[in-house]
Parts: sequence; C-alpha cells; structure tokens
Amino acid sequence: MRIIEVTTGIWQANRARTLATLDAIAELPNPVDVLGWRPGAGRAHIGWQLMHIGAAEELFASERIPGTPPDDAETVARFRGGSTPDDDIPSVDDIRQWLETSRERLLGVISQFSDDDLDTVPAPMQERGWTLGTILQVLAWHEPHHQGQAHMTLNLWKAQHV
Repeated sequence: MRIIEVTTGIWQANRARTLATLDAIAELPNPVDVLGWRPGAGRAHIGWQLMHIGAAEELFASERIPGTPPDDAETVARFRGGSTPDDDIPSVDDIRQWLETSRERLLGVISQFSDDDLDTVPAPMQERGWTLGTILQVLAWHEPHHQGQAHMTLNLWKAQHV
C-alpha cells in the first residue's frame, strides 16, 4: 500500500471522529449555543476549532502546496491559525460544508503526487523546509488535535449545562 493512500485513509478516520462530534452537537437542543461556548475568556469556541480544521486543509490545498490563493480567503482568514475567534458562530451545516469542501480540494491537490514525491519541498514551503511527507504527517496530526479540543470543550459544556 502506498504512503499517500495510507495517510489519506488516516485522514478519513480522523474526519469520522470530527463528524461524530459535530453530529452529537447537532442533536442537542441549541447547537449554535454549544458551538459558540467558550471554556474560558479569550478561548476558542467549538465552532472555531472545527472550522479551523477546514481552514488548515484549505491553506495546504492552496497557498502551502501549489502556491495559489484560497478558494474562500475570507473564511480562511477568520479561522486560520493565529486568528481571533469572533462571536459570529457557524452553524452545524456551515461547518459540515466547509469540512467537506476543504477536504475535497486538499485531496484533489494531493492526488497529483505519488510516493516518489514525498521528499519534495513545495516552493511555498521552502522557508519551513517541509517536504510533502512532512505535510502529510502534520495534517494527520492536526485534525485529531483540534477535534480533541472540540470534544473536550463539548464535555466541559455538558458538565456545566446538562
């Protein structure tokens, strides 16, 4: 089995957990209230954590691998690393759509490579020195990291509200 194939399979397993968290939120009486809940002052809400997953995928599918502008630069700017979570909370459907769209774009970009390209450093990543293999690894870590934060925040919300 090829490394890219294995890695994208891991991404799919990760996405299943993310969507399970989103589905659990959708079943609650006021999903937008839950998505907007913050575990502390200045902390990211669940909606930001989930949208951030898609923003990172969109960045790698655009600026960070092929060096093209993101398809939805406004959403990327709102949810990229280093952004400040605002109080305009995305809906369950908006999150689901963003995760689907950004993943499709990322898979389209990654499908242009083979395992022979794993040591290639895409031009936009020259400064970081990240190879395609490193990028695959970072993305395999990134979603579970933020899904875990969203899941933990959901559990904290439940402890205070249920």
